Amino acid sequence: MTGSNEYKLNQGPEDSISAVKFSPSTTQFLLVSSWDCTVRLFDVGGNTMRMKYQHTAPVLDCAFYDPTHSWSGGLDAQLKTHDLNTDQDTIVGTHDAPIRCVEYCPEVNVMVTGSWDRSVRLWDPRTPCNAGTFTQPEKVYTLSVAGDRLIVGTAGRRVLVWDLRNMGYVQQRRESSLKYQTRCIRAFPNKQGYVLSSIEGRVAVEYLDPSQEVQKKKYAFKCHRLKEDGIEHVYPVNAISFHSVHNTFATGGSDGFVNIWDPFNKKRLCQFHRYPTSIASLAFNNDGTMLAIASSYMHEKGDISHPEDAIFIRQVTDAETKPN
Repeated sequence: MTGSNEYKLNQGPEDSISAVKFSPSTTQFLLVSSWDCTVRLFDVGGNTMRMKYQHTAPVLDCAFYDPTHSWSGGLDAQLKTHDLNTDQDTIVGTHDAPIRCVEYCPEVNVMVTGSWDRSVRLWDPRTPCNAGTFTQPEKVYTLSVAGDRLIVGTAGRRVLVWDLRNMGYVQQRRESSLKYQTRCIRAFPNKQGYVLSSIEGRVAVEYLDPSQEVQKKKYAFKCHRLKEDGIEHVYPVNAISFHSVHNTFATGGSDGFVNIWDPFNKKRLCQFHRYPTSIASLAFNNDGTMLAIASSYMHEKGDISHPEDAIFIRQVTDAETKPN
Protein backbone atom coordinates (compact mmCIF):
# COMPACT_ATOMS: atom_id res chain seq x y z
CA MET A 1 0.00 0.00 0.00
CA THR A 2 2.74 2.49 0.90
CA GLY A 3 5.90 2.83 -1.17
CA SER A 4 9.42 3.62 -0.05
CA ASN A 5 8.63 7.36 -0.19
CA GLU A 6 5.75 7.08 2.28
CA TYR A 7 5.04 5.61 5.72
CA LYS A 8 2.28 5.51 8.29
CA LEU A 9 2.76 7.21 11.67
CA ASN A 10 2.74 4.95 14.74
CA GLN A 11 0.47 5.65 17.73
CA GLY A 12 -1.97 7.74 15.71
CA PRO A 13 -5.35 8.93 17.03
CA GLU A 14 -8.05 6.43 17.97
CA ASP A 15 -10.88 8.35 16.31
CA SER A 16 -11.38 10.72 13.35
CA ILE A 17 -8.52 13.11 12.64
CA SER A 18 -9.57 16.77 12.46
CA ALA A 19 -6.27 18.50 11.60
CA VAL A 20 -2.58 17.95 10.89
CA LYS A 21 -0.19 20.94 11.19
CA PHE A 22 3.60 21.03 10.81
CA SER A 23 5.87 23.20 12.95
CA PRO A 24 6.69 26.51 11.24
CA SER A 25 10.40 26.27 12.03
CA THR A 26 11.47 22.62 11.91
CA THR A 27 10.73 19.96 9.33
CA GLN A 28 10.02 17.11 11.69
CA PHE A 29 7.35 18.09 14.24
CA LEU A 30 3.67 17.54 13.49
CA LEU A 31 0.60 18.38 15.59
CA VAL A 32 -2.51 16.23 15.17
CA SER A 33 -5.94 16.96 16.66
CA SER A 34 -8.65 14.35 16.85
CA TRP A 35 -12.19 13.41 17.81
CA ASP A 36 -10.57 11.15 20.44
CA CYS A 37 -10.23 14.39 22.52
CA THR A 38 -6.43 14.53 22.13
CA VAL A 39 -3.78 16.66 20.51
CA ARG A 40 -0.64 14.67 19.69
CA LEU A 41 2.88 15.82 18.85
CA PHE A 42 4.82 13.58 16.49
CA ASP A 43 8.46 13.51 15.51
CA VAL A 44 7.88 12.37 11.95
CA GLY A 45 11.59 11.77 11.29
CA GLY A 46 11.77 9.20 14.08
CA ASN A 47 8.13 8.10 13.60
CA THR A 48 7.43 8.55 17.31
CA MET A 49 4.71 10.26 19.30
CA ARG A 50 6.45 12.74 21.59
CA MET A 51 3.43 13.62 23.73
CA LYS A 52 -0.31 14.00 23.82
CA TYR A 53 -2.67 16.13 25.85
CA GLN A 54 -6.41 16.02 26.43
CA HIS A 55 -9.44 18.21 25.94
CA THR A 56 -12.76 17.31 27.56
CA ALA A 57 -14.39 16.82 24.12
CA PRO A 58 -13.34 16.21 20.50
CA VAL A 59 -10.68 18.64 19.22
CA LEU A 60 -11.46 20.29 15.85
CA ASP A 61 -8.24 22.24 15.18
CA CYS A 62 -4.75 22.92 16.44
CA ALA A 63 -1.83 25.17 15.52
CA PHE A 64 1.74 25.93 16.51
CA TYR A 65 2.37 29.36 18.02
CA ASP A 66 6.11 28.70 18.12
CA PRO A 67 8.16 25.47 18.14
CA THR A 68 7.35 24.78 21.80
CA HIS A 69 3.72 25.91 22.15
CA SER A 70 0.57 24.51 20.58
CA TRP A 71 -2.93 25.97 20.68
CA SER A 72 -6.10 23.94 20.23
CA GLY A 73 -9.88 24.10 20.43
CA GLY A 74 -12.96 22.02 19.75
CA LEU A 75 -16.36 20.89 20.93
CA ASP A 76 -15.72 21.88 24.57
CA ALA A 77 -15.43 25.53 23.34
CA GLN A 78 -12.21 25.92 25.36
CA LEU A 79 -9.07 27.38 23.82
CA LYS A 80 -5.99 25.72 25.28
CA THR A 81 -2.32 26.45 24.93
CA HIS A 82 0.14 23.68 25.74
CA ASP A 83 3.83 24.02 26.56
CA LEU A 84 5.42 21.15 24.62
CA ASN A 85 8.59 21.30 26.74
CA THR A 86 7.02 21.14 30.19
CA ASP A 87 3.78 19.32 29.17
CA GLN A 88 1.71 22.04 30.92
CA ASP A 89 -1.78 23.19 29.88
CA THR A 90 -3.33 26.64 30.14
CA ILE A 91 -6.95 27.40 29.32
CA VAL A 92 -6.69 30.79 27.63
CA GLY A 93 -10.39 31.45 27.15
CA THR A 94 -13.61 30.20 25.64
CA HIS A 95 -16.10 30.70 22.82
CA ASP A 96 -19.88 30.38 23.27
CA ALA A 97 -20.00 27.33 20.99
CA PRO A 98 -17.47 24.84 19.57
CA ILE A 99 -14.18 26.24 18.24
CA ARG A 100 -13.79 25.18 14.61
CA CYS A 101 -10.52 26.91 13.56
CA VAL A 102 -7.24 27.85 15.23
CA GLU A 103 -4.49 29.73 13.34
CA TYR A 104 -1.46 31.85 14.14
CA CYS A 105 -0.61 35.13 12.40
CA PRO A 106 3.15 35.79 12.72
CA GLU A 107 2.96 39.25 11.11
CA VAL A 108 0.69 40.61 13.82
CA ASN A 109 1.64 38.07 16.52
CA VAL A 110 -1.93 37.00 17.29
CA MET A 111 -3.70 33.69 17.52
CA VAL A 112 -7.02 33.62 15.66
CA THR A 113 -9.97 31.35 16.44
CA GLY A 114 -13.22 30.89 14.55
CA SER A 115 -16.31 29.36 16.10
CA TRP A 116 -19.82 28.12 15.45
CA ASP A 117 -20.86 30.98 17.80
CA ARG A 118 -20.55 33.25 14.70
CA SER A 119 -17.44 34.99 15.91
CA VAL A 120 -13.73 35.28 15.31
CA ARG A 121 -11.64 35.99 18.40
CA LEU A 122 -8.07 37.25 18.58
CA TRP A 123 -5.73 36.22 21.37
CA ASP A 124 -2.45 37.72 22.54
CA PRO A 125 -0.14 34.70 22.87
CA ARG A 126 2.31 36.48 25.19
CA THR A 127 -0.06 37.01 28.12
CA PRO A 128 -2.02 34.87 26.94
CA CYS A 129 -5.42 36.65 26.85
CA ASN A 130 -8.35 37.65 24.65
CA ALA A 131 -7.63 40.60 22.34
CA GLY A 132 -11.05 41.10 20.78
CA THR A 133 -14.22 39.39 19.55
CA PHE A 134 -15.53 40.06 16.04
CA THR A 135 -19.00 39.02 14.92
CA GLN A 136 -19.33 37.12 11.64
CA PRO A 137 -22.56 36.78 9.64
CA GLU A 138 -22.81 33.00 10.16
CA LYS A 139 -21.03 30.03 11.77
CA VAL A 140 -17.31 29.99 10.95
CA TYR A 141 -16.34 26.89 8.95
CA THR A 142 -12.79 27.76 7.90
CA LEU A 143 -10.27 30.60 8.03
CA SER A 144 -6.80 31.39 6.76
CA VAL A 145 -4.18 34.09 7.35
CA ALA A 146 -2.52 35.93 4.44
CA GLY A 147 0.10 38.30 5.85
CA ASP A 148 -1.88 40.71 8.02
CA ARG A 149 -5.17 39.78 6.38
CA LEU A 150 -7.65 37.20 7.58
CA ILE A 151 -9.95 35.32 5.20
CA VAL A 152 -13.00 33.79 6.89
CA GLY A 153 -15.39 31.29 5.28
CA THR A 154 -18.76 30.92 6.96
CA ALA A 155 -22.04 29.09 6.48
CA GLY A 156 -24.23 30.57 3.77
CA ARG A 157 -21.24 30.59 1.35
CA ARG A 158 -19.97 33.90 2.67
CA VAL A 159 -16.33 34.96 2.59
CA LEU A 160 -15.05 37.91 4.65
CA VAL A 161 -11.66 39.55 4.37
CA TRP A 162 -10.45 41.32 7.53
CA ASP A 163 -7.35 43.39 8.26
CA LEU A 164 -5.84 42.01 11.48
CA ARG A 165 -4.26 45.41 12.22
CA ASN A 166 -7.62 47.16 12.04
CA MET A 167 -10.54 44.90 12.92
CA GLY A 168 -12.94 47.85 13.24
CA TYR A 169 -14.69 46.95 9.98
CA VAL A 170 -14.72 44.21 7.33
CA GLN A 171 -12.40 45.01 4.40
CA GLN A 172 -14.32 42.91 1.88
CA ARG A 173 -17.58 40.96 1.97
CA ARG A 174 -17.76 38.33 -0.72
CA GLU A 175 -19.88 35.40 -1.74
CA SER A 176 -18.20 32.13 -2.65
CA SER A 177 -18.03 31.65 -6.41
CA LEU A 178 -18.96 28.00 -5.81
CA LYS A 179 -22.63 27.04 -5.54
CA TYR A 180 -22.27 24.68 -2.60
CA GLN A 181 -21.14 24.88 1.03
CA THR A 182 -17.56 26.00 1.67
CA ARG A 183 -15.33 23.34 3.21
CA CYS A 184 -11.81 24.82 3.28
CA ILE A 185 -9.98 28.10 2.54
CA ARG A 186 -6.19 28.46 2.40
CA ALA A 187 -4.22 31.59 1.49
CA PHE A 188 -1.45 31.63 -1.10
CA PRO A 189 2.00 31.89 0.53
CA ASN A 190 2.59 34.93 -1.73
CA LYS A 191 -0.44 36.51 0.02
CA GLN A 192 -2.09 37.53 -3.28
CA GLY A 193 -5.16 35.36 -2.93
CA TYR A 194 -6.68 32.16 -1.65
CA VAL A 195 -8.05 28.81 -2.71
CA LEU A 196 -11.53 27.76 -1.62
CA SER A 197 -13.05 24.28 -1.82
CA SER A 198 -16.64 23.09 -1.56
CA ILE A 199 -18.52 19.94 -0.58
CA GLU A 200 -19.32 19.41 -4.28
CA GLY A 201 -16.01 18.46 -5.93
CA ARG A 202 -14.90 21.97 -6.90
CA VAL A 203 -12.10 24.38 -6.11
CA ALA A 204 -11.95 28.15 -6.76
CA VAL A 205 -8.76 30.20 -7.12
CA GLU A 206 -9.48 33.74 -5.93
CA TYR A 207 -7.52 37.00 -5.68
CA LEU A 208 -7.70 39.57 -2.88
CA ASP A 209 -7.10 42.70 -4.97
CA PRO A 210 -10.64 43.90 -5.82
CA SER A 211 -9.58 45.69 -9.04
CA GLN A 212 -11.33 44.45 -12.20
CA GLU A 213 -8.03 43.64 -13.86
CA VAL A 214 -6.99 41.23 -11.09
CA GLN A 215 -10.48 39.79 -10.57
CA LYS A 216 -10.46 38.69 -14.24
CA LYS A 217 -7.80 36.11 -13.30
CA LYS A 218 -10.00 34.13 -10.91
CA TYR A 219 -11.31 30.74 -11.96
CA ALA A 220 -12.78 27.50 -10.64
CA PHE A 221 -12.44 23.85 -11.62
CA LYS A 222 -13.98 20.46 -10.95
CA CYS A 223 -11.99 17.79 -9.10
CA HIS A 224 -12.38 14.79 -6.77
CA ARG A 225 -15.02 13.19 -9.01
CA LEU A 226 -14.99 9.51 -9.93
CA LYS A 227 -16.92 7.64 -12.61
CA GLU A 228 -18.00 4.29 -11.23
CA ASP A 229 -20.28 1.97 -13.24
CA GLY A 230 -21.04 4.84 -15.62
CA ILE A 231 -22.21 7.13 -12.80
CA GLU A 232 -20.21 10.19 -11.77
CA HIS A 233 -19.75 10.41 -8.01
CA VAL A 234 -18.94 13.86 -6.69
CA TYR A 235 -16.99 14.15 -3.42
CA PRO A 236 -16.33 16.94 -0.91
CA VAL A 237 -12.89 18.60 -1.12
CA ASN A 238 -11.99 18.65 2.57
CA ALA A 239 -8.39 19.77 2.67
CA ILE A 240 -6.01 22.22 0.98
CA SER A 241 -2.33 22.80 1.73
CA PHE A 242 0.11 25.10 -0.05
CA HIS A 243 3.72 24.35 -0.91
CA SER A 244 5.52 27.28 0.71
CA VAL A 245 8.23 27.50 -1.95
CA HIS A 246 6.39 26.89 -5.23
CA ASN A 247 2.90 28.32 -4.42
CA THR A 248 1.40 25.10 -5.79
CA PHE A 249 -1.17 23.33 -3.63
CA ALA A 250 -2.47 19.90 -2.67
CA THR A 251 -6.15 19.03 -2.30
CA GLY A 252 -7.64 16.04 -0.50
CA GLY A 253 -11.16 14.72 -0.97
CA SER A 254 -13.64 12.21 0.37
CA ASP A 255 -12.74 10.09 -2.68
CA GLY A 256 -9.49 9.18 -0.87
CA PHE A 257 -7.29 10.95 -3.43
CA VAL A 258 -4.66 13.65 -3.06
CA ASN A 259 -3.96 15.88 -6.09
CA ILE A 260 -1.28 18.53 -6.54
CA TRP A 261 -2.20 21.56 -8.66
CA ASP A 262 -0.30 24.28 -10.48
CA PRO A 263 -2.61 27.33 -10.17
CA PHE A 264 -0.54 29.45 -12.58
CA ASN A 265 -0.71 27.07 -15.54
CA LYS A 266 -4.12 25.76 -14.42
CA LYS A 267 -3.20 22.10 -14.45
CA ARG A 268 -2.79 19.06 -12.25
CA LEU A 269 0.83 18.14 -11.59
CA CYS A 270 0.15 14.71 -10.10
CA GLN A 271 -2.24 12.43 -8.28
CA PHE A 272 -1.08 10.03 -5.58
CA HIS A 273 -2.52 6.53 -5.13
CA ARG A 274 -5.93 6.18 -3.48
CA TYR A 275 -5.82 6.22 0.33
CA PRO A 276 -7.97 3.88 2.45
CA THR A 277 -10.70 6.47 3.15
CA SER A 278 -11.50 10.21 3.04
CA ILE A 279 -8.67 12.76 3.19
CA ALA A 280 -9.62 14.87 6.21
CA SER A 281 -6.55 17.13 6.44
CA LEU A 282 -3.28 17.85 4.62
CA ALA A 283 -0.12 19.73 5.57
CA PHE A 284 3.15 20.40 3.78
CA ASN A 285 6.11 20.89 6.09
CA ASN A 286 7.95 24.23 6.14
CA ASP A 287 10.39 23.44 3.31
CA GLY A 288 7.88 21.50 1.19
CA THR A 289 9.76 18.18 1.27
CA MET A 290 7.02 16.27 3.12
CA LEU A 291 3.26 16.10 3.03
CA ALA A 292 1.25 14.83 6.00
CA ILE A 293 -1.93 13.11 4.82
CA ALA A 294 -4.78 12.31 7.24
CA SER A 295 -6.82 9.41 5.88
CA SER A 296 -9.84 9.44 8.14
CA TYR A 297 -13.49 8.61 7.59
CA MET A 298 -15.61 11.76 8.03
CA HIS A 299 -18.97 10.02 8.55
CA GLU A 300 -20.20 11.06 5.10
CA LYS A 301 -22.34 7.90 5.01
CA GLY A 302 -23.20 7.79 8.71
CA ASP A 303 -21.98 5.32 11.30
CA ILE A 304 -20.73 2.43 9.17
CA SER A 305 -17.64 0.28 9.52
CA HIS A 306 -14.66 2.00 7.88
CA PRO A 307 -10.87 1.74 7.49
CA GLU A 308 -8.83 2.81 10.50
CA ASP A 309 -7.82 6.45 10.83
CA ALA A 310 -4.21 6.94 9.82
CA ILE A 311 -1.63 9.63 9.06
CA PHE A 312 0.75 9.04 6.19
CA ILE A 313 3.96 11.00 5.76
CA ARG A 314 4.93 11.25 2.13
CA GLN A 315 8.25 12.53 0.85
CA VAL A 316 7.53 14.77 -2.14
CA THR A 317 9.83 15.88 -4.93
CA ASP A 318 10.07 18.99 -7.11
CA ALA A 319 8.77 16.86 -10.00
CA GLU A 320 5.49 16.51 -8.09
CA THR A 321 5.24 20.03 -6.68
CA LYS A 322 7.01 22.51 -8.98
CA PRO A 323 5.24 24.33 -11.84
CA ASN A 324 6.59 23.12 -15.17
